[in-house]
Amino acid sequence: MTDVPPPPLPPARRSGWRRLQRLPLTMMIASALLGLGIVQLTFQLGHSLYRTITWTQETQATRAQILTLERDVKILQDAVRAAQEPAHLRELARCRGFVGAGEQVIVASDAPDMSGENCRPLRVP
Repeated sequence: MTDVPPPPLPPARRSGWRRLQRLPLTMMIASALLGLGIVQLTFQLGHSLYRTITWTQETQATRAQILTLERDVKILQDAVRAAQEPAHLRELARCRGFVGAGEQVIVASDAPDMSGENCRPLRVP
């Protein structure tokens, strides 16, 4: 036997041994990161699904509101158009109780009081 120490290990072999020793720690970190990625992906998919459903409901509600508003605009435009016609203005005057210049008003003595009920009211939005 000799007292000569064994030759040192080559650097490549020593670093490979350290890599093998650190492998379980690296695998645990990689697994943890993979788990976090899966959780984040699941959350993002759920959130995207929630936003899609919410957006669809809000879009349908907005479209219904637009249809209602378009109908209201048409009613108002018809009312403005009718207010500019002389025949409609004469009809409104008759509803208020006005009589033409050459007409006579004949009222029965036992006639019921019908103030303003002889015309259909126009409801505007």
